[in-house]
Amino acid sequence: MNRFAIAFISAGLFAACTASAEQAKPYEQHPSETLLVGNKGEDTLSFIDLKTGREIARRDTGKNPHEVAISPDERLAAVVSYGAEHIDIFDISTHEKVETIALTPNKNPHGIVWLDDGRIIASTEGSNSIAIVSPPSGENQARLVSQISTGQKGSHMLVVTPDKSRLFVSNMQSGTVSVIDLAKGTKIKDIPAGTEPEGLAITPDGKSVWVADRRGDMLRIIDVNSLTEVAQLKTGKFPIRVAISPDGKTAVTSNLVDGSIGLFDVETRQPKGSITVSGNQDAAQVTILFSPDGKRLYAAETGLNRIAEIDMVSGKLIGRLAGGTNGDGLGIAGTREVPTDH
Repeated sequence: MNRFAIAFISAGLFAACTASAEQAKPYEQHPSETLLVGNKGEDTLSFIDLKTGREIARRDTGKNPHEVAISPDERLAAVVSYGAEHIDIFDISTHEKVETIALTPNKNPHGIVWLDDGRIIASTEGSNSIAIVSPPSGENQARLVSQISTGQKGSHMLVVTPDKSRLFVSNMQSGTVSVIDLAKGTKIKDIPAGTEPEGLAITPDGKSVWVADRRGDMLRIIDVNSLTEVAQLKTGKFPIRVAISPDGKTAVTSNLVDGSIGLFDVETRQPKGSITVSGNQDAAQVTILFSPDGKRLYAAETGLNRIAEIDMVSGKLIGRLAGGTNGDGLGIAGTREVPTDH
């Protein structure tokens, strides 16, 4: 076989491999899980079967859905509607909306967590507050909504300590992280956190909160006990989100301008490389989420209407999953066998 033929075949194989990496395809090694994606450009929620890599349902949400939280039993998903000031609750197995929770007078909900005691908490940046939704109770299964003011501007993302005693919320326009006493319903302190803090993550042991100062290209680490900043780490360009692996060993940043994932050792607080995803800001890479076993990372390439899937063991891109327009907020849940509907 001459060199031209070999080169032609090699090029064809390379193209085929590249194409397969870009397409949703069966991933038989994956657990039976559902990836949920809030499509803020079209007001929908996508349900993606991670066994096949394909979208199995898409449902309407309120206006401008953002973050997604999964219930402790993994049966339900809560989706904030930034432009409608409510939370939609979906049954993950049937893909149907089962409840809508009004948050008024709180405005513009963004970050959300679902605690194991049944409470749902959302950061409501339009009212500089957090909204706390009680579990349903009584004959009518009613919920109560209370609020705590942050007194800061742009309260955007939030995390809660494992013992549910404190909440941390990033205030983008104020350049602070507020600490809330959840038992007393009062603010404890505002901690300076750089130029424009946005992404937040807390270590599984509850000892430190990692803050992505996106305009400062910096990770800022806050000690939960002393409520002081104890370390700073340089990141890639515009770290808009930070996440910590389920085993607590690795912190990752979603670097929007670089189109990359930054890697950091949690114990030593040192950088340990990066993973190129798109390599440019056109992808508008925002939300990142670890799979429950920590072996995979999902990155929402919001500008390209797709979700990148990264093997965290090899540090390589597995492929990309198609969703709706401007997919951003992400959630993962175990799934029971249900039929697809398109």
